[in-house]
Amino acid sequence: MTALICGSYAYDNIMVFHDHFKNHILPDKVHILNVSFLVPDMRREFGGCAGNIAYNLNLLAPGTGLPMATVGSDFTPYTNWMIQCGISDEHIKIIADSYTGQAFITTDLDDNQITAFHPGAMSFSHRNKVGEADGISIGIVSPDGRDGMAQHAEQFFEAGIPFIFDPGQGLPMFGAKALMRFIEQADYAIFNDYEMQLMQDRTGKTPHELTEKLEALIVTRGSEGSVIYTKEHRIEIPAVKPTAVNDPTGCGDAYRGGLLYGLMNDLEWKTTGRIASLMGAICVAKHGTQNHTFEMGEFEKLFQDNFGYSL
Repeated sequence: MTALICGSYAYDNIMVFHDHFKNHILPDKVHILNVSFLVPDMRREFGGCAGNIAYNLNLLAPGTGLPMATVGSDFTPYTNWMIQCGISDEHIKIIADSYTGQAFITTDLDDNQITAFHPGAMSFSHRNKVGEADGISIGIVSPDGRDGMAQHAEQFFEAGIPFIFDPGQGLPMFGAKALMRFIEQADYAIFNDYEMQLMQDRTGKTPHELTEKLEALIVTRGSEGSVIYTKEHRIEIPAVKPTAVNDPTGCGDAYRGGLLYGLMNDLEWKTTGRIASLMGAICVAKHGTQNHTFEMGEFEKLFQDNFGYSL
């Protein structure tokens, strides 16, 4: 089985502020906000939602994650990394006069993040078509250019390919009508707890009401685990305690890689959610979004150790 992963590719410029944002942002002065954070630690990583999800899925099942994205003329180092990792760049389209997306992420000691994002070539994601990829069994529409997200969802739906709606930080681009159209087209949807609240505010729909239109709705809650809603059940998925907490960036995408793996292998939700949870914990223990690695035997042992049963 092959998953078509539609979304962004980006270079992540990650900076660490050795203090707490709350100590420097005065609530009664946010209307005249003017702050500067000294960030002595900085690194540049390969990132973007499609890039991260494909990386994680391919750790679990090499060759099964096929990313689709638009990138800039500066993408060569990332292409070389994809080749090294065994990830296909067949559906990566270069926009010659654009930069690849660029994220500038500042993290404080509470793991809060302030992000500035330059979309660059992402804005041309609608130039890619789902129908250009053959043999696709499942898809995901993750954060990308606005038109691309809408068109790729439509194309998955029209082709009868089940897909996950994963708006992430792209959610604010859409109003209630557009968001409900995504829900009506998708088979699954995933949000973090903040995004879920925003989704409720925009649409007026509770998780249970949204689930009536889906096979499942997944809400991640960081260190509190996640919840999977189906029409019949509410399934609590425990968080896995990571061996270290070094970088929260990308752990949500790692979770999504695990989610796709479970769906592609027809695993029950209890197990699919736990695979996803473990993937997130493995990611957060490393700096960067694509620096963790394992052999499948190692992953199976970690799964057994954390959950008390084998895959």
